[in-house]
Amino acid sequence: MEVENFQLTDQFNNKFDLYENLDQDVRLVFYPKDNTPVCTKQLGDYSLNQEELKQQGIRVVGINIDPVDSHKLFCTNNKIDFPVLSDLEKKVSKYYDALTLLKQNKRKLVLIGKDKQVKFERSSLPMFFVDTRQLLDDLKKTQLI
Repeated sequence: MEVENFQLTDQFNNKFDLYENLDQDVRLVFYPKDNTPVCTKQLGDYSLNQEELKQQGIRVVGINIDPVDSHKLFCTNNKIDFPVLSDLEKKVSKYYDALTLLKQNKRKLVLIGKDKQVKFERSSLPMFFVDTRQLLDDLKKTQLI
């Protein structure tokens, strides 16, 4: 089933449209909270390894329910240079089943292919995250890259 399009605002107040960015696979990174130790480490890892992911045809996009101003500060302080989207209304997070019972973001990865299909999903406990190496290994094992 084809995923629904969405538009959200990133940390620089730019509109991000999913369908317009599917010239590569898009990896949506749902994470619980800006400026927390595990989230900072997770998004920092993805930022440092962006070029390797791009070489595999994957664009990284962070999403959580924090406001744009929070994302801007978080990304600036931690040198995160991929789009981090604000899902204040929680619609996209809900659509991808990335909300906890308390309506906060889960730690979840969703890989959307250029064909607008979900190719891969993986959730983690809040205190853990899937690093770039582990993700690429998983995608290679499942022959998605």
